[in-house]
Amino acid sequence: MTYKERTEEIYNMLGQGQLLEAFDKYYAPNVVMTEPRGTWEGKEACRAHEVEFLNFVKEFHNLEVKSITSDEANGVVMHETMMDVTFQDGNRAQMEQVGVQKWEGDHIVHERFYYNG
Repeated sequence: MTYKERTEEIYNMLGQGQLLEAFDKYYAPNVVMTEPRGTWEGKEACRAHEVEFLNFVKEFHNLEVKSITSDEANGVVMHETMMDVTFQDGNRAQMEQVGVQKWEGDHIVHERFYYNG
């Protein structure tokens, strides 16, 4: 399975409400996640960050994968997505982001997200 296909599977799982299952399957123990709000290191800290995000979400309305591309030789996948969610406070938002993943073997070792906000 290519890195691009693995990322496609991750987003298929997310579309089925399996964010944490995808995280557990595809992220390395030493993963580092970076986004405009900070950096988290290690699978436990990164997973806790994902759980925190899920706790803010009341309802997922849509997940759209706009594009996925890869540099298979270097283990890099880039994805552009949009999530339409309603948060616990009642605010609804369409969140667009670009992510860049670095893969080693079957796992993501680094992922950086780019978005406004």
